[in-house]
Amino acid sequence: MTSIGKASVKAVKWSALTTLGRFALQLIAQSVLARILGPENYGLFGIGMVVYTFGNFFSSFGFGRNLLQKPEISQQDIRFAFTWQLITGGLATVIIYLAAGLIAEYFQEPRALPVIQWLSLACLLNAATAPANNLLQRDLNFRITGLIQVISYAIGYLGFAIPLALNGFGVAALVTAWLVQAAVTFIASYWAQPHPVKPLFWFADAKHAFGYGGTVFFTNIINWLLNNLDRVVIGRLLNTQAFGLYSAGYNLATMPNTLLLGTLQTTFLASGAKVQHDKQRLADSFLQVLASIWVLLLPVFVFLALVSEDLVAILYGPKWKETASVLAILFLGMPAFIAWGLSTPILWNTGRGKYESLLQIPVLILGAAALVMYAGDGINTAALVTSSILAGRALVMTHAAMRAVGLAYRRLLPSILRGLLLSIVVIGPGLLGKQLPVGYAYPWISLAVSSVAAIGLLVLIIRFLPQLLGQQTMQMLIRFMPSLGHSSPFGSKLPVAAHD
Repeated sequence: MTSIGKASVKAVKWSALTTLGRFALQLIAQSVLARILGPENYGLFGIGMVVYTFGNFFSSFGFGRNLLQKPEISQQDIRFAFTWQLITGGLATVIIYLAAGLIAEYFQEPRALPVIQWLSLACLLNAATAPANNLLQRDLNFRITGLIQVISYAIGYLGFAIPLALNGFGVAALVTAWLVQAAVTFIASYWAQPHPVKPLFWFADAKHAFGYGGTVFFTNIINWLLNNLDRVVIGRLLNTQAFGLYSAGYNLATMPNTLLLGTLQTTFLASGAKVQHDKQRLADSFLQVLASIWVLLLPVFVFLALVSEDLVAILYGPKWKETASVLAILFLGMPAFIAWGLSTPILWNTGRGKYESLLQIPVLILGAAALVMYAGDGINTAALVTSSILAGRALVMTHAAMRAVGLAYRRLLPSILRGLLLSIVVIGPGLLGKQLPVGYAYPWISLAVSSVAAIGLLVLIIRFLPQLLGQQTMQMLIRFMPSLGHSSPFGSKLPVAAHD
């Protein structure tokens, strides 16, 4: 029996394809918009987004996610979830709209008032979208969900944000794009997965749904605080310009993670829900995932940290130069971010969902204290604290998930050591471009040379030294690229794939 079944592999492949498409769109749109709008407008939008993400967590509450997690669902489950998603989404919108003045006053930025008010509408749209979206994900239909994400982003940002920004609409261009994207996602998701919408306020399993929703809600609040503490504090202690510079670095660093986790975490949760009583299978899957994170992604993010100056210069331009150091620091924390994100489905699928919030409370308290004490020293210091918070979250969550499935550290340690070794190996390619006489004057040349060298090195390792990646990582790669199995000594060790 395979640890990663065929249905899950197919889902992740579609996820990867659509993620790459959306990633490319984001790079293009955000690069153009950053050059047009500058840090000040992004700072205003960033304040609105901090508030919106809080409201979005509140509005989702967990009713929609319950459709994803339950082994079997009924029409009543769907009607109940949709009814209460609309109620909580509407409440979130009204509360944020009415509190917008106080929130803008906290950030000492009155210009953020209309941004917060308009973005509150997205809470209702996202809440209404959740049932259809979760039903699609439950069926591992990531081809449709991925295409919806790509199309909605393209309409919102390429169709609205860039034209509006070019015509001088400032931060309103970003707000309009976000609302259009949310509206298109809602319409397209319901079209792809129609479901009953007749109101249902209570039924036999409502108590369980509220209990599960309450756990998700509390967990989401803790995660929101941990994910946004840095910007809540920076927005208060520093000016809007600094907030914009920091937000741009944070968004760019987390962009690939957010896109990948949005689907990979859900894939792991949905497929894990079907085998949640098979602890050994969950353990094998989790080991492959963790090994791949530390062996493959750690070196990638180390490389990205080394070339962050080139990335910022190419994508955002000279006005954003100070963002480069923030980006480099945050890149180093991203493997921990992914390890945390892919540990949580293990807890939920083993009946330990409440641990996700409880275990992170100490990290939240220590992180909040550190940010209040040191964020005033500047955006680089805030980035260091944020990366430390990510490391702390990954440590406690990975430990809890490994215990939940009986996975011993000795099985993971070799992969961590391999990842550290490969991270040292990529330092050379990462610095190579800057050694050229034109490396600093032409960042695109520096980045191209460094990237070609790094990719070439990785190809050589996979082809001639696959043992350096280890069995778990190579088996994960072979599942998504079967041709690698012909030349790899690990190919023959793959079990026969099971049908999910």
